[in-house]
Amino acid sequence: MRIIRGLTHLETFKNGCVLTIGNFDGLHLGHRAVIKKLAERGKTLGLPVVVMIFEPQPLEYFLKDNEPPRLMRLREKVIEFNSLPIDDLLVVRFNRHFANYEAEQFIDEILIKKLNVKHLVIGDDFHFGKARRGNFALLKAKGDAHGFQIEDTGSYQSAGLRVSSTLIRDALGAGDLAQAGRLLGHGYSVCGRVAHGDKRGRTIGFPTANIKMFRKNAPVNGVFAVTLTGIDNRELEGVANVGTRPTVDGGSKVILEAHLFDFDKEIYGHYVEVHFKQKIRDELCFNSLDDLKAQIVLDVAEAKAIFAGRKNTLSEAELNYASEHYSTGSV
Repeated sequence: MRIIRGLTHLETFKNGCVLTIGNFDGLHLGHRAVIKKLAERGKTLGLPVVVMIFEPQPLEYFLKDNEPPRLMRLREKVIEFNSLPIDDLLVVRFNRHFANYEAEQFIDEILIKKLNVKHLVIGDDFHFGKARRGNFALLKAKGDAHGFQIEDTGSYQSAGLRVSSTLIRDALGAGDLAQAGRLLGHGYSVCGRVAHGDKRGRTIGFPTANIKMFRKNAPVNGVFAVTLTGIDNRELEGVANVGTRPTVDGGSKVILEAHLFDFDKEIYGHYVEVHFKQKIRDELCFNSLDDLKAQIVLDVAEAKAIFAGRKNTLSEAELNYASEHYSTGSV
C-alpha cells in the first residue's frame, strides 16, 4: 500500500481510480464492508483502489478540545489499512482552507481533475464540503455529467444495530468491551511505544509500562484486565489504568499504564499493542499512595481471576491486606 500525504504533489491518476472517502475511525465492520465492495469494483474495472482519509478528523478541527474520543491514531489506522485490499491511502490535511471548499469545488478539483475517479463508494451518511452541503444526490448528478459511477453502501447492521464509530465509542465509554468488539469485528486495542515515566509504580511494588495515548480524549477510562503483545512473540497478561492519574498528579494528559504479571524485562522503546479484555473499575482518586497500592492489589487479583476464568476469588492474604490498608477513594 502506498501512502500519499496531501494533495499538493498528488499526481493525477491518468487511467482513473476507484475511491472511497471518510474518517474510518476504528475501521469497524461497516468500514470493512465499504472497502471490500470498493476492492471488488477496482478488480472488475482494473483500476487502483484508493481510500481518502482526513487528518485531523473534521470534528477534531471544528470542536477542538470537545471532539469525540478517537478510536485510532493515524499510525494505528495506517497499520490496519495495510492489511486490507488497498493500493493507495490518501491522507488529506483538514485545515481552514480545506474546510472552506465548496462541495462542487471538491468534486471538480479533487475527485475529477486530481483523482480522475471512475467509481466512488460512500457510506449512507456521507456529507462533505462547506456547511456539509455535499451529499449523494450531488455526487450522482456530477457523476452522470462527468462519467463516473457512485455507489451507496447502505447501513451495515450487526445484531439489529447500525454499526458506527459513535456506537462503538458509546460502548467503550460504558465499559462494554464485548459490545465494542462485536461492532469492531475484533477486541478493542491501543498501540503505542513504551516510554519512560516517573517510575513511581516501582516505589509501590507495581512497575508499569507507560504508553502515551496522544489523544485529548480517550474512548476508555479506568482499570482493565489486558494483554500486551509485541514483546518476544508473547501475549503478556496484566492490569492497566487509562486516565490522568488523579492520585499522583492529576494532569490533563491521558496515559495508559500497564502492569504486567511475572515480567521484569525493560521494554522501553518497544512498539506494543495493549488488548482490553474486561473493565474492572473506573479511575479513582485516593487519599494516599498506600490506599492506591491497596486497591492495586485488589485490581491485580481481579484481573488474574478474570484470566483464570474466575471472578471475585481473592486469596485470604489479599483480602486481609485490603481490609487492613484500603480506605475508599473518591471519584
